[in-house]
Amino acid sequence: MTGTLTPRAPAAAGAGPPAPPRTAADEAPLDGAERAAWIEALLGDPDDPHNPHGYRCLLDADDRRRVPEATEELLTDARLTAEFVPRELGGRLARPDVLARVLRPVFRRDVALGFGYGITSLFGASAVWAAGDDRQRARTAALLLDGGGGRVTILHHELAHANAILRDEFTARSAPGGFVLGGRKDVVINADRADAFVMYARTATTAGPRSHSVLLLDPERLPPGGLRRLQRVPTPGMRGSRFAGLEFTDSRVRADTLVGEVGDGVSLALRTFMVNRCLIPGTVVAGVDSALRFAVRAATAGRPAGQPARRHHTVLAGVFADLLACDSMAVTGLRALSLLPDSAHLMAAAVKLTMPDLLREDLEELATVLGFHGYDRGPLYGGFQKLVRDLPVAGLGHAGSAACQAVLIPQLRTLARTSWFRTEEPTARLFLLSAPVPALDYRKLTLSGSDDVLTATLVGAGERLGALRPAGPQWAALADLADAFVQEMRALREQCAALPESVRATLADPRACALADRYALVLAAAACLGVWQGQDGTDSFLSQPAWAVLALSRIGRRLGVPVPELPDGVTESVLSEVLLRFREGRSLDVYDTRIAG
Repeated sequence: MTGTLTPRAPAAAGAGPPAPPRTAADEAPLDGAERAAWIEALLGDPDDPHNPHGYRCLLDADDRRRVPEATEELLTDARLTAEFVPRELGGRLARPDVLARVLRPVFRRDVALGFGYGITSLFGASAVWAAGDDRQRARTAALLLDGGGGRVTILHHELAHANAILRDEFTARSAPGGFVLGGRKDVVINADRADAFVMYARTATTAGPRSHSVLLLDPERLPPGGLRRLQRVPTPGMRGSRFAGLEFTDSRVRADTLVGEVGDGVSLALRTFMVNRCLIPGTVVAGVDSALRFAVRAATAGRPAGQPARRHHTVLAGVFADLLACDSMAVTGLRALSLLPDSAHLMAAAVKLTMPDLLREDLEELATVLGFHGYDRGPLYGGFQKLVRDLPVAGLGHAGSAACQAVLIPQLRTLARTSWFRTEEPTARLFLLSAPVPALDYRKLTLSGSDDVLTATLVGAGERLGALRPAGPQWAALADLADAFVQEMRALREQCAALPESVRATLADPRACALADRYALVLAAAACLGVWQGQDGTDSFLSQPAWAVLALSRIGRRLGVPVPELPDGVTESVLSEVLLRFREGRSLDVYDTRIAG
């Protein structure tokens, strides 16, 4: 009986860029800025038509539905998969916010590449990091640290409201000495080339919290005839990614393929998906950074002094403010995984519930600026249409939103009655982006915490801003906005406290979905205020109120709370910053780092 995981033999060293310095492995700095800059430099100027890792080659690979092989080889030589292995196992993974920052150069160029080559392996391996035994953890680490760039893929359990990726599931029937696997899924990323499968299999005949278990499988050691690899499936987005099907038929595997205990699957999914829910938006935001860059290019090309027409000012400034708001939320959620592992699930679910919709709306707004350029398939603007196609696949569509609502809704009544306006504010390190945080330990992630520290941040910021009203119209507007969101929290507390006590009844109550959506938007506003007040004074733009005023105004309009008129100079200040960063080749996120090109 077979199926246990064995690492591949290391691939022979090949030509390519030199390996990163010793600081890039077990001696790598925790802040990640050096590694992110190194990956950015390796990938080079995306607009250079002669760059094999630029837009011309990436778009050509997408048109041919092929992976960009040259760029995958480059990332293999850079040992990018070491970013997905915890430091104690020989890799570079210590902080999820650092991981997102290191991956952004890849996602800035090609979201599909970031998924297909990148974080899918972490999504699979995370269950092993959380509950695997020493042997499983060591072997999975060895596979990913292999010089040939080993891959792990995840075989999801089925979810309600599922798209093709989350539809159907596998079963694992208990048998002497192990399990017998069965079932079929038609759309699994990297199904044809993964070196390990992490399977969420149904092991119980009835539904419930102990219905699924996790198995770690080596596809090369499964019994003959037990696994059939199905044909590749074309997808409307992420067209170069390798999606294909898998079918297990009476495939016997050993008991030591089990990760954790029988019935741990749902719990492991809830715990490990906390990281995924922050990491996906925290990397995809780099793709929208590029989309905004395309729009600025289109709006300023041939214009006097490189200034866009006035009709484009509101959109360009507003999308930039949204991008900073989304990044504030994502980075806060990622840092909370390290600082607040028992209560980060609330923020993680809110990030994944809120950000995809905000970013999709931003792409729709940017399309009005791009005009006919938005349909251009060439290297100057073709990345925009590719991102529009890729995002729905990357975000898992409505299934992702429904799963996040299912996390938040059962908590609303308890939060309203025990946490909101009672919990103390979190440590300032949560929002100080340069401050170190503890290393992420998947084994410490839980869903037991019921303290909502972000709403506490909102309340505290609102109180402090009141004293700053005399500083000027922008400060007064920011104080008014903070007050508006605090009042929204009071209304939410009253309505959520009245929800049914029964979780089943609450999940069936249509009001609860709307309340969860509103609550998530309030958390987005709280994260903005937290990052704004957490500036250390080294960034003159993020320390000023203009971007926060514009970001909170746009969130407030989506939420329907009273929003004051924008003071003079807010839109102009934010627009000036996005134009300056575009001209100087700096990222359009909270880190404001130099990029290639």
